[in-house]
Amino acid sequence: MKKILAGAAALLGTAVSAQAADMAVKTPYLKAPVAMVYDWTGFYVGVNAGVGIGRDYTRVAIPAGLSFEASYLNPQGGLGGGQIGYNYQVQNSFFGALVFGVEADIQGTGMRDNFNCLIGCLPAQNNNINQRLDWFGTARGRVGIATGPVLSYVTGGWAYGSVKTTYTETLPPGGPANTGAFSSNQNRGGWVYGTGVEASLGGNWTGKIEYLYLNLGDRLDQFTLNGIAHAMSTDIREQIFRVGLNYRINGNGGAYVPPPASNWAGFYLGGNFGGGIGRDHTAYTLTQVGTSTELFNLSPDGYNGGIQAGYNWQAANWVFGLEADIQGSSQRDNRACVQTCNPNVAPIIFAAYDATLPWFGTARGRVGYSVGSTLFYATGGYAYGNVKTKIAASFLGSPASVEISNTRSGWTVGGGIETPLTFLVGVLGNNWTSKTEYLYVDLGTSTGSFLIPGIAGGPAVTAINSTQVHEHIFRTGLNYHFNSPIVAKY
Repeated sequence: MKKILAGAAALLGTAVSAQAADMAVKTPYLKAPVAMVYDWTGFYVGVNAGVGIGRDYTRVAIPAGLSFEASYLNPQGGLGGGQIGYNYQVQNSFFGALVFGVEADIQGTGMRDNFNCLIGCLPAQNNNINQRLDWFGTARGRVGIATGPVLSYVTGGWAYGSVKTTYTETLPPGGPANTGAFSSNQNRGGWVYGTGVEASLGGNWTGKIEYLYLNLGDRLDQFTLNGIAHAMSTDIREQIFRVGLNYRINGNGGAYVPPPASNWAGFYLGGNFGGGIGRDHTAYTLTQVGTSTELFNLSPDGYNGGIQAGYNWQAANWVFGLEADIQGSSQRDNRACVQTCNPNVAPIIFAAYDATLPWFGTARGRVGYSVGSTLFYATGGYAYGNVKTKIAASFLGSPASVEISNTRSGWTVGGGIETPLTFLVGVLGNNWTSKTEYLYVDLGTSTGSFLIPGIAGGPAVTAINSTQVHEHIFRTGLNYHFNSPIVAKY
């Protein structure tokens, strides 16, 4: 999802001019045996783990059957792998410490989507599409701004991976054939870019949180099943959310000793900005038509932004807290169309969707560990939000439209990195911090029903829609702490 990357500018903005302003710090700081300058230069190797989700827009055209359905395939699952890279740090009179690097990684994944069942989806008549991403890798450049032992960066380069798509069609008995399958298994290349934050864990160890957007190109498959010509077009777009652990082979990481933990206790207030992507399993049922149920994904994506407030307690390096936030969202999917999706040729049957997530919020606990002035934390708790689904439909009769709007509640879990915003210390004091965070939000199931008028005054048909709302959120934010964190001086 490209829109998540709108948060990248804000992410790097938290570090701009950091080193140049450090000399102006006039607030108290804790002295500790640290290296005069934390130097990121050198080789590193590491491991990572996370979750991936595809947003692969897929169109299926069956001209002989007058069907032109479209929806998203959303292969999702865990992933893990390793990376190797090299950083080179230079001092700049305007930006402070700039870090340039190269990195390569290879990942195995469990990303799968076997949910989709289209074109009626009756026991004797259905079309199923399965897709998976077994593995992928990247070779990227990195450029970032270092604030002592914290590096905020953007990254981009080449991506490659294995994508397998299987299409299985079953037709009613009686014809020359009633079951056929097509499979496409390809190693594909493309490009990738993203953003992240990496911070020292002490010694030669660093930890990072990262988002990547992979574009593995577009594919058109033309094939024949059951004597009927088919065409399937797929845009292969993958979203990666992961955490990593790196070991620096050289450089001065081993000489660096984190200062005593910052004081995170007290109230804070802030704002955030980022993006989100949904993987919302949806079922559309026509109850009077042999209980025809089509299964497909709605995948709203877009920007998110809002405010948060919280309170932290601290015991040595351990930090415990509560946080609440409220977000406006532009997440939207108005490209899904099922039930043959041909409004121009009789018999007229279609269901076109426009799904949005106008707003959501969370109330969460946080538990973290402060390594020097950097807080690594996990978070989870209650989530709520407004889910709107507009459907324009017809079944052999007059068109109908409905808006299903539900305020749903559920749960959320995630993690992040928070660190003092040192370039503002000399201007506004040491109250400001920046954070980068990932959240998974489950808002349960949104349901609704409506009537589609029948032909020439005939009986109406009842349509039922059911959508499971699952969202992935990646965002960066600023916090103002009323009880200032104590910032170590580098």
